[in-house]
Amino acid sequence: MDRLQAMTTFVRVVENGSFSGAARHLNVGQPAVSKTIAQLEDRLQVRLLLRSTHGLTPTEAGQRFYERARRAIEEADEAELEARGAGAALSGRLRVSAATTFARLNVIPHLPAFLAKHPDIEIDVVLDDRLIDLVAEGIDLSLRMGELADSTATARKLATGRRSVMATPAYLERCGIPQTPADLALHQALVYSQASAGWTFRRGGAETSIVVHGRVRVSAAEGLRAAVLADMGLTIASDWMFGPELASGAVLRVLEAWELPAIDLWAVFPTGRLASAKAREFANFVEAALAS
Repeated sequence: MDRLQAMTTFVRVVENGSFSGAARHLNVGQPAVSKTIAQLEDRLQVRLLLRSTHGLTPTEAGQRFYERARRAIEEADEAELEARGAGAALSGRLRVSAATTFARLNVIPHLPAFLAKHPDIEIDVVLDDRLIDLVAEGIDLSLRMGELADSTATARKLATGRRSVMATPAYLERCGIPQTPADLALHQALVYSQASAGWTFRRGGAETSIVVHGRVRVSAAEGLRAAVLADMGLTIASDWMFGPELASGAVLRVLEAWELPAIDLWAVFPTGRLASAKAREFANFVEAALAS
């Protein structure tokens, strides 16, 4: 039994959750897939899959084998691509993680163009505002904003975004427009609990620091958007979070004469692994999409 073929079959079974799904993907019969997995388990002398009415799930040993097998397959594909040169087509599964709101507004709308350019690539988009373990989750590329917590991570800066104080016209009409950062103390601030509540504003050579307070704190960016669009208050956020509303006028910037610290977007790759060609290409694609 060819080891790479067996690993590929096992990876497809795990990713599809069934022998039949893997068989369709590999364009072989289901008995051939079942036989390959049985031979693999027999050779390794360990149970790799748990079978139930809900489908197939990897055992603890199976999950470890899946992660290493998937990495080995990717490295083999990388070697072939390197040998064949720049004209080689990219293929296989790509797992990308990103913050929910950022991806919904700035990444997912561009996916059709990426998929059309690379018809043999499949994409899993893992949406979570929290930091996740890239290796444990099998992530090829994570799009992260702000300062990187892990200084050892392999990362590349893709873009720098503006931060602004924002609110809806209805809220500003009801509560007035702040003229200085100090005026924010008189307003209802909507606070994103995963970001700092202390901000430093700069204008020319002047600098002033404030801490925003409000009755509403939210832990996810989608909640912050909903609160702002419900005219509940003003917030400090990246322009990426309210791009469509800023363009339409549904949300307005205030205190534009004052500058807030910018925010960086990073492509982060799993530590200890070479970034795959698929991951590098997707990072380039996101960089170009944001620049345009």
